[in-house]
Amino acid sequence: MRLQSPWHPRLAEIDGSPAERLDAALSQDILSGALPVGARLPAQRDLAWRLGIGLGTVTKAYAMLERRGLLRSERGAGTFVAATAARHGDFIDLSRNVPPSAVGERLPGRTLAALARRIDAEMLSTYPPVAGHPRFRNELARWFRRLGMEADPACLLLTGGAQHALAVALTTVCGPGGTLVVEAQTYPGVLALARHLGLRVVGVAMDGQGMRPDALDEALDEALGRALKDAGGGGTAVYLTPTMQNPTTGSMDRGRRDAIVALCRARDVVLIEDDVYRLVPEPDFPPLASLAPERVFYVNSLSKTLNPALRIGGLVVPPAWFERAEAALHASGLMISPLGCAVMEQWVLDGTAEAIGAAIREEARRRRALASAILGPALREARHVGYHVWLPLAPPLAAALEVAARALGVLVTPPESTRATSTLTAPDPAASGVRLCIGGPAPDDLEAALRAIAGLLGNLGAPAPTRPVLA
Repeated sequence: MRLQSPWHPRLAEIDGSPAERLDAALSQDILSGALPVGARLPAQRDLAWRLGIGLGTVTKAYAMLERRGLLRSERGAGTFVAATAARHGDFIDLSRNVPPSAVGERLPGRTLAALARRIDAEMLSTYPPVAGHPRFRNELARWFRRLGMEADPACLLLTGGAQHALAVALTTVCGPGGTLVVEAQTYPGVLALARHLGLRVVGVAMDGQGMRPDALDEALDEALGRALKDAGGGGTAVYLTPTMQNPTTGSMDRGRRDAIVALCRARDVVLIEDDVYRLVPEPDFPPLASLAPERVFYVNSLSKTLNPALRIGGLVVPPAWFERAEAALHASGLMISPLGCAVMEQWVLDGTAEAIGAAIREEARRRRALASAILGPALREARHVGYHVWLPLAPPLAAALEVAARALGVLVTPPESTRATSTLTAPDPAASGVRLCIGGPAPDDLEAALRAIAGLLGNLGAPAPTRPVLA
């Protein structure tokens, strides 16, 4: 006699088709460990009857989960859970900004088996062009278009992730002794690159949308004036994250984007746009590169939208800068893994990329809701959903929270790592706070960490959460 399924059928309370709601409900219960590895799922016909949906809907949802490796089917036996929950460690790490896990254990094997049937042996035997194989550049450009960025493959360089793309862009535009203009609170990785390359950093005051145009205008006055005096200095670039800003979660509306672009055009300054947190196309929030393709270096990657281990990035370069950027790429690395690119191509072709992307977006929304329920008004509200949240705190409280959280076994982003210590302007204390990265931990670890931080906020005298805490 077959064992009964331990799962209590439900549809997730989200906007979407019945298949998407069933997929989301099963994903949540599998990845949280509520449905353990090896657990049987209900028979498709029985599940359709119990939920009042069509058999084809159940078949579609099961197929979506199988493509991600979360389920496995055994002919004549049934369908079973194939994923494992994330492991617990000594610390709960809220300092690394990664997307939620959406890949099951069976997916890598199935992907490699598919590649074995169609991979080009010559591709693994020769060096590709510096910019990358044309077929893979075309595929990444097609993926960017799905996110709302119209990228010309001829202007696209393949890189080893977004960080590599940023390094190539900074080397190309700024060079030795150059100046990088950034938001007062910014991505720690770009500050590390600026230090490594010996660039001057100019921090620009922010508001709820990110970099303020008036403050940028003033900063460019100083930066460009200093560059004129320093004959041996390099170029000047403006770096920003206009959508789901890292770390403050602000997003620029269309008017702000137009104003930033107009300022840079007037002063003939290059922009570097980090767009790794764009999860869906949104016409009201267009990429800066679509507004000023002649002066915007556009950075994106698969690491934030599909899987952290898929280290494939793309740098869309203004045509006039392409040869210099290609030379900088050649100097920093001879080739991007063709096997990794083949995995990307396979996932896009067979629909796996679409399924993983949808699952990540839904899990990100769920985690954001959890953080909002636990931390309440201490948390800054965000227009977009991503993998990090922002706690606005005065510098002493931010530093104290990091130390206290570590003592409780919770790692948060060190406040000083996101603060732009400007060489030309004073730091902006009003932009201080702590970034919490909520994508990586297992769900129960995440909830425990957020509850610990909620308690610390009250103990430190910071604004305490007042919204109802989840049971």
